[in-house]
Amino acid sequence: MNRKLRAVLIVVLALAFLGSSAMLLYKTVQYKEGDQDYAQAEELAGLPDLTELPDLSLPEPSGSTTASSAASEPAETAPVYVDPYADALRNMDFSALRDVNTDVLGWILVPNTRLSYPLVQGSDNSYYLNHTWRKSRNSVGAIFLECQNSRDLSDFNTIIYGHRMNNRSMFGTLHSYQDQSYWSEHPYLYITDDNGSHKYEIFSAYEVSVDGDTYRLSFSSDQSKQAFLDFCLTQSVIDTGVVPTIYDRIVTLSTCTGNGHDTRWVVQGVLRGEAPSDSTLSPSPVSPPEPEQAEPAVPQETEPEAPDSSQAPEPQPDVPGVSVEEPRVSQDIPREPGNTSGQG
Repeated sequence: MNRKLRAVLIVVLALAFLGSSAMLLYKTVQYKEGDQDYAQAEELAGLPDLTELPDLSLPEPSGSTTASSAASEPAETAPVYVDPYADALRNMDFSALRDVNTDVLGWILVPNTRLSYPLVQGSDNSYYLNHTWRKSRNSVGAIFLECQNSRDLSDFNTIIYGHRMNNRSMFGTLHSYQDQSYWSEHPYLYITDDNGSHKYEIFSAYEVSVDGDTYRLSFSSDQSKQAFLDFCLTQSVIDTGVVPTIYDRIVTLSTCTGNGHDTRWVVQGVLRGEAPSDSTLSPSPVSPPEPEQAEPAVPQETEPEAPDSSQAPEPQPDVPGVSVEEPRVSQDIPREPGNTSGQG
């Protein structure tokens, strides 16, 4: 009997070893093919050599007097600042990438990290979980824009998804932002598109529920925008001193945590805007509510399981003394298919 049990155990262990070896080989092949796809993207887009560019200084803390002091100096003595990364990246050409895939919007990059990839947007939030920018099926996926966001990144909160790969490719480096020192060395991210290169100051990093306000896409008032910003700043595990305003634009990078399907790790950046002049701040007449529109249908994802959704209320105009219910958060948050392929 013991011999039979021993033989069965040996067979089971052998099968487990073969299975693990096959999975390791599969991951290796997927990583290699993914690296080739994205190396080709760099060549086609003309990604410049950034290795010789100087390090960027940290953002000025809110309330700093540096800007006002500089403004008081004579105009002829004030140096003209040119961001070397934005200057280098703005010359990228995405036409060759779009000859391969019209879903390409531009390029996303965090200097001196592996995060440097084409940015795409599909018709849903599932396709690019397992397809590269070339639309080749691969578990590394792509870096892609929330399907409900504007392609020109003009929304107040723009969400970008990517896998957390074990080899630190794609969004695999975002978890490093839980350390203050890592943020100090990598305080900016750049998104380059047809309108130029845009520099975002990273201001928060934290783990959040997929149902959290981080994934809100619609805002009915300035008060709701401020509440969103307050939430993001309160949740952050790093203290950056960067404080966005309701006149700025936020980009939310989202990846999995490795702790199941219910939470995500997010890193957020802010693109500075301009407050309107005093003449535009006067109250305007309250318009009647617009006709109710149907909530966008939640795609039935096959690999990432989509959360349940319900009809979201139409945002109402701001009326003093009347409580306005906020629209629901994005109901199409990608779910990771597990870590069997080394991703999130």
